[in-house]
Amino acid sequence: HTQSDRISNIYHETNTNIRPRASSPIPPPPPKPQPPPTNPPSQPQERSLTQVIYSPDGDLIFSVSKDHIICAWYSANGERLGTYKGHQGALWTISVDPSTTLLASGAADNTIKLWESRTGRCLKTWDFPTAIKRVEFSEDGRQLLGVTEKRMGYLGTIVVFDITVDVEAEQVEKPSLTITLEESKATVAGFSPGNEWVVAGHEDGSLSQWDAVTGEEMYRAENVHEAPITDLQWSTDRTYFITSSKDKTAKLHATSSLETLKTYTTDTPLNSAAMTPVKEFVILGGGQAAMDVTTTAARQGRFEARVYHKIFEEEIGRVRGHFGPLNTVAVHPKGEGYCSGGEDGYVRVHWFDPAWHKFQYEVERERDGAKI
Repeated sequence: HTQSDRISNIYHETNTNIRPRASSPIPPPPPKPQPPPTNPPSQPQERSLTQVIYSPDGDLIFSVSKDHIICAWYSANGERLGTYKGHQGALWTISVDPSTTLLASGAADNTIKLWESRTGRCLKTWDFPTAIKRVEFSEDGRQLLGVTEKRMGYLGTIVVFDITVDVEAEQVEKPSLTITLEESKATVAGFSPGNEWVVAGHEDGSLSQWDAVTGEEMYRAENVHEAPITDLQWSTDRTYFITSSKDKTAKLHATSSLETLKTYTTDTPLNSAAMTPVKEFVILGGGQAAMDVTTTAARQGRFEARVYHKIFEEEIGRVRGHFGPLNTVAVHPKGEGYCSGGEDGYVRVHWFDPAWHKFQYEVERERDGAKI
């Protein structure tokens, strides 16, 4: 079984006013410290995390929660680098462009904001009639996608903005594409390779594929999940992706056909799923909502990250630590570890130990032996 060494427990605090210095670039990350004690101190059950992501090179972690503030952290030791302030509502989503020049965020204040990553300066604000549930940059950083909520008589939409990757440039006012969702609202969405399609996951458990230029619906896969889709994350080359759902499953899908390739069945509602880029593993996060749990024990609430083998669909390990459901998980771009954000207000950063990298099924050992 695999184990993960916990590096740090980061509480998503809001009572300090720390910003990256505008006069100098972000300094290089400090060296990895020795792991601290694994049991974090008790903290109030508030300001739950909604999404965590790594920067493309993995040295930074960006987190958003219901406290209106974006935080940037060094992934090596959990030290907070700075905050981005400006939203007036709970933050739901965040994305960083491939060069870590720009940061985008979406919130319950019905806005998408574009930030300069290095300084924390807000470059652009786009207003909408409803909350923003998801933002994501395209793989070249030249387009930004947003998913709006269905509420107050407004239908849910997927909007696409053309982005100029220059902090001094004037960004566009209007989206280049708006997809209005007449049926089930989208909960998550992202760009396929080459920005050819927009792929969306929906509240009714279906998947849809849209032409990223014309907005025409190309294909819809019904009943993929039996409950709302809660997360969608891509493989490194974006030719396949993983979804999680409240139906207690995560599934792997082909981007071109939306065909379901693998299914990972758990015993708890899932909020997030991610794939490791080096080893053939997936990491799932979820847990029962507080109202459904009669005890605060982590095991009772199933507040653990679950590790499954991507090919064999078998659970191979769990990582404890959170005191509430895991709302979001993200894997280091180089496969060196992962981080998770919970309802308990913590971001937990994990580094994979040598046993993780050496773990193999017998068929994998035989395959590698045959190559030699």
